[in-house]
Amino acid sequence: MRAVVQRVSRASVETDGQMVALIGAGILVLIAFQATDSEKDEQYMIDKILNLRIFEDSDGKMNRSVADVNGGILLVPNFTLYGDARKGRRPSYSDSSDPQTARGQFEMFCSRLKAVFPDLRTGVFQAEMNVSLMNDGPVTILLDSDRKF
Repeated sequence: MRAVVQRVSRASVETDGQMVALIGAGILVLIAFQATDSEKDEQYMIDKILNLRIFEDSDGKMNRSVADVNGGILLVPNFTLYGDARKGRRPSYSDSSDPQTARGQFEMFCSRLKAVFPDLRTGVFQAEMNVSLMNDGPVTILLDSDRKF
């Protein structure tokens, strides 16, 4: 499982000209899945997403999590995080789960994250989405459950 976590002052998702999700201050999380992802990978990512200390405390140090600051989470499926462009010019997505598997993985991940963070907002799986954000900092963190980076 891979994720790009961005601290935002606001973020939204539109599809077919309709606003489907909106948050104020918090984090925008782009997420992708592999067929080999397990419940252990899910738990690792949920823990990281909820507890990354990327918000400033009263001393100006990044010491607080999204939960600590009562921020929002906008979770957006994005299989292209597994794009491999090391050969040629067209990325390969062979490490990404096939769409049907990924849909189930995304729904399960959302369900488990929502159980511990009820105010979760999400993008629409396999839809053309326009994602807007105001990156705060900017602060952008890459996560990989295989710990490749």
